[in-house]
Amino acid sequence: MYRVESEVTFSEFLQRNRWHVLMLLLCIAVTYRNVVPGMVSDWDNDPNYSHGFLVPLISTYFVWQSWAQIRNIKVRPSLFGLLVVVGSLALLILGYVGTEYYTMRSSLVFLLAGVILFWCGWAILRALALPVGFLLFMVPLPYIVYDAVAFPLKLMVAKFSVFSLKMLGVVVWRDGNIIRFPQTVLEVADACSGLRSLMSLLALAVAYAFISQTSNLKRTVLVLSAIPIAIFTNMVRVIVTGILAQYYGAAAAEGFFHEFAGFVVFAVAMVLLFLFGMLLHRWGKS
Repeated sequence: MYRVESEVTFSEFLQRNRWHVLMLLLCIAVTYRNVVPGMVSDWDNDPNYSHGFLVPLISTYFVWQSWAQIRNIKVRPSLFGLLVVVGSLALLILGYVGTEYYTMRSSLVFLLAGVILFWCGWAILRALALPVGFLLFMVPLPYIVYDAVAFPLKLMVAKFSVFSLKMLGVVVWRDGNIIRFPQTVLEVADACSGLRSLMSLLALAVAYAFISQTSNLKRTVLVLSAIPIAIFTNMVRVIVTGILAQYYGAAAAEGFFHEFAGFVVFAVAMVLLFLFGMLLHRWGKS
């Protein structure tokens, strides 16, 4: 049994029970040996979740950044954490039985929270809430949820893009998420809906918000700003693609340009997010 003495700090607890912690991590690795590799494979093969590789690194950075404060918090175990652990394992089993990957993968994050609560208590869980909660960004959403959000976004992007193209004098009309020109047809696909960049941008916005902002209000505003920024930059992408397709043919808007435009759009979105964060940081200062 691990040792918890009265008024022991978190760093002292880890030092005295390091072998128990290592054994626990090994048990978790064995339990999720068929879950985590599939999630990593999604990061590698699905551009919507390529940011998953960065999430554990950013979460580790959050711990390192606050370690001077966290290490001195007193350990006060809570039995409520045992309920969270049992509930997390139940989610894992239910997800396995129903072949529901999101449930299985997200149960890992809840399990970590439950273990921290059971072994170390509420104070330490609150201190680690950001790095532990941030790990949820590495779990790919169920495709039924993804499609439910992506389709309305595609329609909105197509609608406003066509309106802007008409204002610029381009002959164009819309059929759902299909944009028709006299000589070619373009489809506003998932990559152009803004959802792909939004998911990565939201994860980065949360990290940037907690690094750059000091108040919860500013952090919330900065995180929420990722939504219109992602949608706006992808609208610009569709408009530019439409102009190229109109005057230079569909080939000019496909292939290398289409892939390159995706990188440029995300880079521009990051710059806008960074600039908005700088403005928020300076706003309110005397």
